[in-house]
Amino acid sequence: MGSKSLPHPLRIAVLECDTGLPGALARYGRYGTISSAFLRAGAAACGLDGQADLDVTVWDVVHEIATYPRMEDVDAVFLTGKFNAFDDTPWVLRLVDYVKDVLAQRRVRLVGVCFGHQIIGRAMGAPVGRSEGGAWEVSVCDVQLTAEGTRVFGGRERLSLFQMHKDIVFEYPTGVEPLGSSESCLVQGMYVPNRIITVQGHPEFTEEILREILETRHSQGIFDDEIYEGAMGRVGRKHDGLVVAKRFIEFLID
Repeated sequence: MGSKSLPHPLRIAVLECDTGLPGALARYGRYGTISSAFLRAGAAACGLDGQADLDVTVWDVVHEIATYPRMEDVDAVFLTGKFNAFDDTPWVLRLVDYVKDVLAQRRVRLVGVCFGHQIIGRAMGAPVGRSEGGAWEVSVCDVQLTAEGTRVFGGRERLSLFQMHKDIVFEYPTGVEPLGSSESCLVQGMYVPNRIITVQGHPEFTEEILREILETRHSQGIFDDEIYEGAMGRVGRKHDGLVVAKRFIEFLID
């Protein structure tokens, strides 16, 4: 139990954009379940009751393209990871339109990770696509925080986060505060007070989830030996997923 409680449960709609690989699916559940557990851990780190103080619903926006939460029924929208935020497939276009609807009002807040971060950037008019040369950023990597990022994340100068992407938001949308960058990705996080917070990384992932992705993509030839061995050498490093989870919840209840 937490040491404090909210007057009303925080209603968070998780827009599930992928399911995950078999091992992670068996151990942790779908991405919606993983994201829910991540948010509840963040609530507990804030001294809240991760169960009673959060009302988390999961929406399969890939297969149920016509079914989205109504604005009046939620306080926040959380977008999970996936690939190809620049695609023009019907479900991606519908997701971008929904995010634009959220941006057009002032009450419901937006949180995004990886693909979700990129979709929010796209909805705000920023170009999204493959990084220079299609370079991958994978495993535990450091994000150098800006002055605003340092303030937002409690005085830290950097975050260590799980990464799994080669798509990026190329530039910060107008009106967005930059939170951080890395050598291969300028836009590692976006922030608008009381409106938006995102990170390019996967703070919701665990070492086991990353290991399975790395091993699968290496066996498929997506990652060559150099990328794979370097990534596996970092995958067990300490990461700041809980730091980000706590800050996401603080952002939502401020």
